[in-house]
Amino acid sequence: MAQFFKAKPNRSKKLSSKLSLEVTQLDHLGAGMAEHEGKWVFIPGALPGERVQVQLIEQKKNYARAKLLQIESASAARITPPCPHYAECGGCDMQHLSLESQREFKSQALENILARSTGVGSDALENPLIADGWHYRRRARLATLLDKDTQQLQLGFRAEASKAVVPISQCPVLAKALSDLIAPLAIVLNRLKGKQRLGHVELIEADNGRFLVLRITAPLVAADRKQLQAFAEEHKISLLFVDNEGELEYLHGEARLPRYQLEQGKLSLAFAPGNFIQVNGVINQAMVQQAMDWLDIQPGERVLDLFCGVGNFSLPLASRGAEVVGVEGVTEMVLQARSNAADNGFETLRFFGADLSADLSTEPWLGKIDKLLLDPARAGAYESLKWLKKMKPTRVLYVSCNPASLARDAVLLLDAGYKLTRLGLVDMFPQTHHSEAMALFELAK
Repeated sequence: MAQFFKAKPNRSKKLSSKLSLEVTQLDHLGAGMAEHEGKWVFIPGALPGERVQVQLIEQKKNYARAKLLQIESASAARITPPCPHYAECGGCDMQHLSLESQREFKSQALENILARSTGVGSDALENPLIADGWHYRRRARLATLLDKDTQQLQLGFRAEASKAVVPISQCPVLAKALSDLIAPLAIVLNRLKGKQRLGHVELIEADNGRFLVLRITAPLVAADRKQLQAFAEEHKISLLFVDNEGELEYLHGEARLPRYQLEQGKLSLAFAPGNFIQVNGVINQAMVQQAMDWLDIQPGERVLDLFCGVGNFSLPLASRGAEVVGVEGVTEMVLQARSNAADNGFETLRFFGADLSADLSTEPWLGKIDKLLLDPARAGAYESLKWLKKMKPTRVLYVSCNPASLARDAVLLLDAGYKLTRLGLVDMFPQTHHSEAMALFELAK
């Protein structure tokens, strides 16, 4: 029988006695679901087909939540999580489920939530975009916490729904070279006299090298800087400081930004610490290629790329001869996108900054277009899609990191005369319940 980590009980809630329940399905967050006394009980860590021993920790009128205590009979899809920190770390939540089963669950969850909102069946569902399930993250932000009693600096990820830092020695979803840096980095950071001045730590594996970015709240003394420089030299990484104002200081390595390539190396995009990029480089390249295929860009078409970031889709669109306008809400990324366009020789590619949840009626870029691409944050693109009548694209490609907001926004597109013709899972985050999706909507003739 598997034994699980037991969180400290919440004294403000009355806990139930132990129950033995049959798990029948997973919810959209990957928690097991079992029926008990006429309501659904949600059990993180449990899998369909399992009998589990649980304790109720929260009861509502229509549902309850429970803590998994023991697995009495295990699912055939259950595996032993390879990460030694899995029980405490809040980064991954599905390492106990085989990778193939994870993808089946995600595809089914995507199909179900779209079907409930749009009535569209499985005919539109394409093969998922998948790659290696381990060591895929090219970027991660680690938290630091100085223990006041021991004066030890803890380096790791936050525990789930907590500010507590779980110290880690490795991370099997992080690029191997970055994972190998964690343990020696924790040692050198604990040797610093000014370790109380350290904030988060960002690790980046880019196509032009590895980068370590240290957030500092105050300048470090010369001896500390010397230790960090020696660490960077030994591990052949670029080391940067970022201060409270966001200013960068290069302590070791060439003064350059990390870069990644697209289109078989034909395009190169730079990004600054803090800029958003997709963390799974292999899947991102496949996703960009699929977006270009589905949109079927023709030379001279006017294409609007909303939530464009640093130009992840804008530059590939422009490389196919389209007249592209990218719009982004974060000023720093607008400036970086413009720099990326110039670096890659796209003189006509234009980028604008705008709050895409606000009134867009006076924006100079809003008008008739041929095709629309959206890659919004988890909140979705509902407000932007309200301007469809003014844009009138024949095709809309929606890249989503939240199936719930995609389902909501799909209703607006259908009501505007569009048909969902292609839908596919993008498994950007293996070992977690999180998934991206791509949906193509075409204007009905």
